[in-house]
Amino acid sequence: MTAIHFTLNGEDRSVDVPPEMRLIDLLRENLDVTASKKACGIGRCGACMVLRNGTPANACLLMMWQVEGTDIITPEGLDAVPESTFVRQGLIEENAFQCGYCAPGFTITLTALLRETDDPGEAEIREALGGNLCRCTGYHSIIRGAVRAVTLKAANALPGD
Repeated sequence: MTAIHFTLNGEDRSVDVPPEMRLIDLLRENLDVTASKKACGIGRCGACMVLRNGTPANACLLMMWQVEGTDIITPEGLDAVPESTFVRQGLIEENAFQCGYCAPGFTITLTALLRETDDPGEAEIREALGGNLCRCTGYHSIIRGAVRAVTLKAANALPGD
């Protein structure tokens, strides 16, 4: 067992875990933080996406020793990230998802994109979402929701942003 210290959704955490434990397992099985989904387990679907120091990361590929000293934001913590408001509103307005299983991962990825890029175009959106899979929608509504989120962010930008 190893003591791992990190920030989870703005709260300092310290856990004693095997260093090779995966973050997704700690979140879901030990901390009851379940919005990030445990799906493929090999980093191909994006359902387990979290922000690690502001960058999207697959929680199924992060070993706890890699989490030491980092800032982790799960879908539950997105209220603290202003860009997530636009992402969620855009996805809702475009009825982006059917079952919703993949929605948390897409939301994390799009939130990171809007934090990094002021006005991403459709090509940049598609590239950013390359690691997120949806088996229900066919992606058209998700892309429309992402484009809508960009429009909402631009319309609500404060002078000097």
